[in-house]
Order: sequence, then structure tokens, then C-alpha cells
Amino acid sequence: MPRFEPFAALRFAASLPLDQVAAPPYDVLSDRDIDQLLAQHPRNIVAIDVPREADGPNRYADAANRMHAWISDGSLVVDAQPSFTLYRMTFTDETGVTRQTVGVLGGLEVVDEGAGGVLPHERTTPKAKSDRLDLTRATNANLSPVWGLSLTAGLPDLLREPAEPVGRCVDENGVLHEVERVTDPARVAAISQAVASNPVLIADGHHRYAISRTFRDEVRTGGRSDSAAELTLTYVAELVEEQLSIDAIHRLYLGVTPERLLEVLSASFDTAEAGPVTPAFAAEVVQRGALCLVHPDGTGVWLTPRTAAFDGVRALDGAYLEHALREHDIDVTYQHGVQHVVDMVAEGRAAVGVLIRPTGIVEIRRTADERVLMPPKSTFFTPKLRTGPVLRPLD
Repeated sequence: MPRFEPFAALRFAASLPLDQVAAPPYDVLSDRDIDQLLAQHPRNIVAIDVPREADGPNRYADAANRMHAWISDGSLVVDAQPSFTLYRMTFTDETGVTRQTVGVLGGLEVVDEGAGGVLPHERTTPKAKSDRLDLTRATNANLSPVWGLSLTAGLPDLLREPAEPVGRCVDENGVLHEVERVTDPARVAAISQAVASNPVLIADGHHRYAISRTFRDEVRTGGRSDSAAELTLTYVAELVEEQLSIDAIHRLYLGVTPERLLEVLSASFDTAEAGPVTPAFAAEVVQRGALCLVHPDGTGVWLTPRTAAFDGVRALDGAYLEHALREHDIDVTYQHGVQHVVDMVAEGRAAVGVLIRPTGIVEIRRTADERVLMPPKSTFFTPKLRTGPVLRPLD
């Protein structure tokens, strides 16, 4: 089973407002978002975490120099001793219910692909890894966490008791993020042992974990097999429904007309007119047990899977679509949020959209138990962790 260890965290100084220096994950930010965050505060973490091509060929070295300058001037401070960090999120989910989740940030062992202990949950789409790898090489730090799901029952019981508050912020979606430092030796040992006693399923951050493996191998090639690169910054929560909020990642299709896509899908789905598509469809697809094709004019068509058409196919909407389109070469991209899908199709950035249902906890657990991967982009875990509350030096 994978090691899970405390570390001496790098954090923003208490004098800096975490609301203004923390940021969403790098892979959801546009150039405009980055500019707005930097205008909000010049020491926003994106100045280190999101080097842009426009910043020039030395952008990774510049990011590293900036990080070291912030350490030198006291903007970033290294903890005096190793710790775990509790990370709580309080939010209102899509059903209007106020919820709080809690996980723990620590160093999770980087294991070889296929070795077990740390498990992927879905197939990944090809993505260039050089940007994140180049940034890790330059900064010698984990700047944003992988999100892991522990199979250890009762983990929240170890995390529920408050620890030393070290930061809080409210994000652009109204989510309250609170971080607390755990240094008590007995509690640190209990958390470490609990997480390390069972496999961890990667919920979000498959590419980040793969980059950590590549970086670890580079460090080993240099002659070190006991460095901090043997672990990577990871947020771990228990794989239980009350600790997870899962939204759907819908499909956008390119290079095909809505009529042609509907014709192909009609061989496997029963269809019915749905009328104008609204954000309420996020819940309605679940209630109806159907997917929904989105036309450029904003109207939809219900797609109810025919049981006989998907005999032997895993009960996931993404798997249904892959199976129905398996003989057709149609480009697909992925988009969270019903209104975003409607807007992108209406604006011609995609030819047609298909709304799907969120993946349930039962199927995620099955992935862990049976080691059967889901299709790419089967899950969208919310709320997203902030980048900035905890950094992990690899020195």
C-alpha cells in the first residue's frame, strides 16, 4: 500500500489574504482569468504556477526565481516541522443542500504504473506533459495537488476534529475553503497509517501524478532513491458519498451535423423532443434516465438508452456513447455545465452537444474494486481545490 507522509509545507504568510493569493487549478484558467488574478494581487500563485508562452522562453526559470524571491522576502514561509493539512470545503450543491467535506493534504507515494496501491479511475486523453514537467524541474516543488480517494473506512472521523487554523478563503463560486495544520505526533501517525492501509484511487490529477512519476525517475537517474520526489502532494478524502460532489462532463462533437449524429444515435437510443435546454436539465437527465442532444438553436432531444443495444456495456453514459459511435470517426471534446454546452453549440464552437448524467459512487467504487477503467472524462469532482494554500518543496 502507498506511503502517506507529512512534510514541511510552504505557505503564504499570514499577512497575505488567501482570498487574493490563492487561485483555481491551472487547467481551468483562461488568459483573462490569469490577468484578473494578477490584477487582484501581484503575489497571486498564478505568477508561479501558470507560466504562459507570452512570458518568453525563460518563463519556467522566471517562475522559479519568483518563488525563491517570495521566500526571501517572507511572502512564502516554510513550516518549522512536518505536518498534514486538513482541507475543508463548505458549499451548496446542485440540489441546494449545504454540505461540508474534509480531506487531508500530505505526500503520497509515487508508484510505478500498474504496480497497485495508487489506482487510476478512468482512461486519460492524450495531453502534453512538458509544461508541468518543466515547471516542476524549475521550481523543484509540487505546486498543486492530486486528488485521491481512500478506500479506508472511517477516514473522516480522524479528520473531523479541528486543528490549527492556517488559512481560509471564499472562492468565486461562494465555496468556503479552510486549511488547518496537524502537528500532533499521535494524530499525524494515525492519519498516515489510515491512508497507507488501503489503495488510493486518483479522482482528479492523473496527468499530475504521471508527471510526478517522470520527475521521480529523473531524480533516481541522478543517483537518489530517497528524495522528496518519491512522494507527491495529494489531497486524500474517503471514497464515500457524503465526501464527494460529482457533476457530469458533457460531450461536444465536431465535424458532424446534429441530424447525422441523431441518426447514428437513434440506432441505440429512443428519442423524444425535449424543448429548450435550460440549466435545470442537469437534474432532469437524472430524473428521466436519459441523455439529451443539444441543437444549435438551443433545443434538445431526449436520448433514452435501449437496454438491448448496450448488452455487456458498462452502465455509464460515456460508455454508451463510445459504444454507439464506435464505428464512426467523430471528434469529441468535453465541457462541464449545461449552459456552457448550450452556448458553445449556439456560437458554433461545437456542432452539437450531448448532456450526460453524473457518474454515481457505486460505479466509482467498482472501478477501485474491479480495476476496470471508465471512459475519459467520466467524472467531474466539485468543488475544485484552490492552488496556493499548501505547496510542497522537493528540496
